[in-house]
Amino acid sequence: MSKGTLFDKVWEAHTVGILPSGQTQLLIGLHLIHEVTSPQAFAMLRDRGLTVLFPERTIATVDHIVPTDNQARPFADSLAEEMMQALEKSCQEYGITFYNIGSGSQGIVHVIAPELGLTQPGMTIACGDSHTSTHGAFGAIAFGIGTSQVRDVLASQTLALSKLKVRRVEVNGSLHPGVYAKDVILHIIRKLGVKGGVGYAYEFAGTTFEQMSMEERMTVCNMSIEGGARCGYINPDQVTFDYLKGLEFAPQGADWDQAIAWWQSIASDADAEYDDVVKFDAADIAPTVTWGITPGQGIGIDEKVPTPEDMPADERAIAAEAYQYMDLQPGHPIQGTKVDVCFIGSCTNGRISDLREAAKVAKGRHVAEGVKAFVVPGSERVKQAAEAEGLHTIFEAAGFEWREPGCSMCLAMNPDKLQGRQLSASSSNRNFKGRQGSASGRTLLMSPAMVVAAAVTGHVTDVRELL
Repeated sequence: MSKGTLFDKVWEAHTVGILPSGQTQLLIGLHLIHEVTSPQAFAMLRDRGLTVLFPERTIATVDHIVPTDNQARPFADSLAEEMMQALEKSCQEYGITFYNIGSGSQGIVHVIAPELGLTQPGMTIACGDSHTSTHGAFGAIAFGIGTSQVRDVLASQTLALSKLKVRRVEVNGSLHPGVYAKDVILHIIRKLGVKGGVGYAYEFAGTTFEQMSMEERMTVCNMSIEGGARCGYINPDQVTFDYLKGLEFAPQGADWDQAIAWWQSIASDADAEYDDVVKFDAADIAPTVTWGITPGQGIGIDEKVPTPEDMPADERAIAAEAYQYMDLQPGHPIQGTKVDVCFIGSCTNGRISDLREAAKVAKGRHVAEGVKAFVVPGSERVKQAAEAEGLHTIFEAAGFEWREPGCSMCLAMNPDKLQGRQLSASSSNRNFKGRQGSASGRTLLMSPAMVVAAAVTGHVTDVRELL
């Protein structure tokens, strides 16, 4: 088993006890909730006559079901309005801080917690959303949990979990121009597989991650779950500290110096022992696009859709399913594939740095005829910052719709949905069948800059040709 890693240190520091099942009862330092998985959890509390043990450790927002075009209340979708009201009522009843629409801090849960300084190194964080792994970018151990576990955290501030193995995923070198954090994680998942991380926490390390900004690191950790890992993290360093300094919930004054000392101490030891180590070279990573129906079915923009003969025997069945569903031919280039919808946003790529990179490509160009393209900021603060920089005017001049914050088409639990067999170039995290709202809709995952390249040409394009 691993020894001396950040994961081991944080796990040990938060262990309440060992249960008869052999699982660890783990204290959860920060609990994030939203309108989709929490109403049922609160109902379970009421059924059992329980209350919220530490309401100050739970933070709420709304993101999944909120419309991004017209956010007037009541929502046109009666179920969405019902979910909103249920969360509003519960937060008021139990004294939970709630960042609602119009608060100035509403947004996707995995965007607002970092920008408020709630997410900090050495924490255990839980949320009823699979992409909670995002917060690992700060050196936190962050888990997505189910509805019954949301109930457990509300009632006890603890979770029963089995300890994970730790795999060090090392990437070294500088990325080529036009290659982004999204390409790095898609490349890793492609190589290790969507089930490769089962039973593991991923520690991302190496000079490539050291050179990344916090927002780029969040993109990488966000998609750890897509590689099968339960969580993913990066050791805290000066980049982490500089990001956090001065944020609303970050330590202040003398507490800041004390926090720095603690955060440095929980980083993995130089002689830490890992259950597995894999290494990649940044120079080998190209702009990457998924062609199939899992995030692991990805290829470099210069590559062709793989043929069955190119892949292991155990991957051929799902590849055959992907060929048919996606209507792509094995052995044909992915470049040039016609797109119908282009979406920039999500907890993976809806931050200000993502919008800046996308705007660089959009500036002076225009969305191709017949393509629907829109940009959805990850939070109200991201939207405000983007508008202060004039990014919205660049997008609008290029023919993109500029929307209100929310999860939007990432999972389409709102009005933003694909129609029929439309094919989407998306900066989100999942390309499962029906993920973007249509049972037959198709999704190609790529970086925000690559999404813009597809939007302005009308087909999958190597963004490096436009830079």
